[in-house]
Amino acid sequence: MTEHAPLIIDVAGTELTVTDRRRLAHPLVGGIILFARNWVDRAQLLQLTSSIKAVRDDLLICVDHEGGRVQRFRTDGFTHLPPMRALGELWMDDGKGAKAVPGSGALRATNAATAAGYVLGTELRACGVDFSFTPVLDLDWGESGVIGDRAFHRDPRVVALLAKSLMHGLLQAGMANCGKHFPGHGFVKADSHTEVPVDKRSLKAILADDAAPYPWLSTTLTSVMPAHVIYPKVDNRPAGFSQRWLQDILRRQMRFDGAIFSDDLSMEGARRIDGQVVSYTAAALAALQAGCDLVLLCNQSLGEGQAVDELIDGLAAAQAQGQWQPNVDSESRRLALLPETLPQPWDELMLQPAYMQALDLLP
Repeated sequence: MTEHAPLIIDVAGTELTVTDRRRLAHPLVGGIILFARNWVDRAQLLQLTSSIKAVRDDLLICVDHEGGRVQRFRTDGFTHLPPMRALGELWMDDGKGAKAVPGSGALRATNAATAAGYVLGTELRACGVDFSFTPVLDLDWGESGVIGDRAFHRDPRVVALLAKSLMHGLLQAGMANCGKHFPGHGFVKADSHTEVPVDKRSLKAILADDAAPYPWLSTTLTSVMPAHVIYPKVDNRPAGFSQRWLQDILRRQMRFDGAIFSDDLSMEGARRIDGQVVSYTAAALAALQAGCDLVLLCNQSLGEGQAVDELIDGLAAAQAQGQWQPNVDSESRRLALLPETLPQPWDELMLQPAYMQALDLLP
């Protein structure tokens, strides 16, 4: 085992190249994130994930697979999962007229959320995928296009309970979870993929509202992804590069002890720190020094993938020069995200009563 393998990278195609295998074998690489371009069908995906594990069996195979518009695999039997807002709407639906039962919508919604987590987790695991970056804990303020219907609800209490229910389903499937985007991306209109969003509210306001689900879920969350958003009344750096947010607030105040992932370092919200455009290596170092355990670099393997090699080599050089030191606790948190149980083969899963019941519960 390496001392610490913090880099999560991607690959360009539907099968591994010699270059992909070299990168994945590097001791600083801890995992891979898959995208729709890596998908043809279930047989191909299982072959791809098997070949990744053949390079190193401790690599964490990740994907953004939430439901709704953020679902990378949609064909060859994969269930089309609803956007999380559909579960929030179900929560509010207690029926009408004489047949209305107060609270019945909430109970149906929590059952549906658990079912969604179970279907999501078991289908991915049957194809060799270890982990999905879900659930979204951002609040639905109605302003953010990039969050939008990915959010459960406007009320943080509803968000927390539906997320906890979804994470229960993931747990039943043997899959860890990731709450995102700490402390909240739902209030700002700007998209951190293309801009650097700024949320000018006070720390008190953010903690009372958008960040409220995190301490409520501290015993359930296994990982967290901070937002590439600047909250200037708290810190001039985006949350993912802020010791104040990650160490003082998330770790100490909220007592979160799981893994912290950076969001994608190629997003515009990660490319500017302290007003300066920075390299991927500098961004990775800033995230790790702020308190991230793992850092993602997405969509940079396309073409020659020079940015991926620059990041790997740059972090190795920084380690050799003493600018960054591997963290044994961070490595333990990474390894804790790997499934501990064997997945169910797809054909067996399709006949399993719990899976069939879960499909019936989805909205």
